[in-house]
Amino acid sequence: AAERHDKVIEGSFAFELFDTYGFPVDLTEVMAREKGWTVDMQGFRQGLEQQKMRSRQAAETDKGDWVILGENIQQTEFLGYDTLEAEVQLVKYRRVNDRKRSYFELVLDRTPFYAESGGQAGDKGILVNEGQTVRILDTRKENDLVIHLADKLDDAGNAVFTARVDAGNRIRTENNHSATHLMHHALRKVLGEHVEQKGSLVDADHLRFDFSHFEKMTAEELAAVESLVNEMIRENSPIDEHRSVAMEEAREMGALAFFGEKYGEQVRVVRFGDSVELCGGTHVPATGRIGFFKILSESAIAAGIRRIEACTGQMAEDYVRERITAEQSIRQMLKNPKDTVKGVKDLVEENKKLQKTIETLNNRLSQSMIGELRSKAVNINGVDLIAEKVDADNAIVRNLVYTLVKENPMMLTVIGSEADGKAFLTVAVGDTAIREKGLDAASIIRELAPEIKGGGGGQPHFATAGGRDPSGIRRALDRLRELL
Repeated sequence: AAERHDKVIEGSFAFELFDTYGFPVDLTEVMAREKGWTVDMQGFRQGLEQQKMRSRQAAETDKGDWVILGENIQQTEFLGYDTLEAEVQLVKYRRVNDRKRSYFELVLDRTPFYAESGGQAGDKGILVNEGQTVRILDTRKENDLVIHLADKLDDAGNAVFTARVDAGNRIRTENNHSATHLMHHALRKVLGEHVEQKGSLVDADHLRFDFSHFEKMTAEELAAVESLVNEMIRENSPIDEHRSVAMEEAREMGALAFFGEKYGEQVRVVRFGDSVELCGGTHVPATGRIGFFKILSESAIAAGIRRIEACTGQMAEDYVRERITAEQSIRQMLKNPKDTVKGVKDLVEENKKLQKTIETLNNRLSQSMIGELRSKAVNINGVDLIAEKVDADNAIVRNLVYTLVKENPMMLTVIGSEADGKAFLTVAVGDTAIREKGLDAASIIRELAPEIKGGGGGQPHFATAGGRDPSGIRRALDRLRELL
C-alpha cells in the first residue's frame, strides 16, 4: 500500500494505480474526497513525466541488424522443464546500445533458459564453448523466440555452446512459483471461492501475489493460509504435470487459469495435491523442496484487490531468524521479562506517563520564560523587540515566540539557542509589525544566519536557521539591533 500522511494519498501510488492497473486519477480523487482525503497531484504528474522520459529513452535504444548464422528459425525449442544444461546452436544475434549499457541479444535453436512469462522471472546463466564464456543476464520472449541477453559475444564463429542455467537462481525461483500455486489454493480455502489471481511476480528472492478480495485479511486468516501452505509442503506432494492437454480436458481436471497467461488450444496442467493450475512456468519436483513458507506483508493495491508478498526456503528461514534475534535483543533490553509483549506494553505506558510529565514541565517552563522575556522587550522605531538567547529546545522556543507575537502583534521576537554543539535562530513577527512596518521573518533570518555559519528560511511571520557556530548567536542578536 502507498505511504499516506495527513490524509494525503501519495502521488506515486496514484500513478501506480493509473499506470499499472489503468485506474483513472480523477476517479482516485473522487474516491479520496469522499473519505475526506486528497491526492498529491504534483507527485502524480512527476510520475507521469518520469514515464514519458523512460519512453523517450527506450525509443533512443539502438538495436543493430540481426546477424543470421544459420536457418532463421521462427520458434525456439524449450528444454527447461527437463534439464538445466544442453548443447545449443547460436542462430542469430545483434548488438543493442542504450544510454546505460551495451549488450547482445542471442537466439538459440533450443534452450534450457526460461524466458520471463506468466509472472516468472527469466533465467540467468552462461553459454560456454572452447573459445569463450558468455554470461546470460536475463531471458525474455518475443513471440515464439527466446531472447537471451548477454553481456558480450567475443566470437560468433564458433556457434556451438553448452548452455547452463544458474541452478541456484532457478531452484529458488521454482520454490517461490510452486509456493504461489499452493498459496492460491490455500487462499480459496480460507477466504472463499471468490478469490482469483489478478497478477503475480516470482523470482529468486520472493513472490508477490495479487488476488481479488473485498477486505483486509485478518491476522488469523493470514496465519491459516501460512499453516495450510506449510502443511502442503510437509506432505511433499510430487508434481503431476500434463503437457499439451486440450483446454476442455484441463477444465475437467479442475485446473485454474492464472491471470495474464495466454492459452492456446493445448495447455499445460500442473498439480500439487489438491492444487491444480494452468501454468507454463517451471516448478519443484515435489513440494517438500520448498522447505518453508512465510508471508511478509498483505496490503491493498486497488479497490477489491489485495497483495501478498512472501518468501520461501532459505530466505524465509533468514527472515524468521532475524525476527527471533530482534525479539531476543528486546528481551535483553527489558531485563528478560517472562512476557515480552507485556514488557513492551508496560514500557509504552510508562513512556506515555513520562511524556505527559515532560509536557507539563515544559508548559510551566515556557510560562516562566515568557514572563522573563516579556520584561526584556525594548521598543525600537515603534517595534517591540525581544532578542535573547535561551537554554531550551526548539519545541519550547517555537512555543515561546508564537505566544509572544500572538499577544503583541507589533512584536518582533528573535531567540537564539544551541543543542548538540549547533546554533539555532528562531524569528517570529506579529501581524501588525508585518503590515505596518514591513518586517519579514524570512528576510531577517537570511541576514542573521551567516553569523552562526549556517542558513535558513521561512515565511514572513516565522523563520528559522541552523548553523555550526554557537558563538555567533550573540553576534546575530547584535546584528539584528543594528538592522532595526
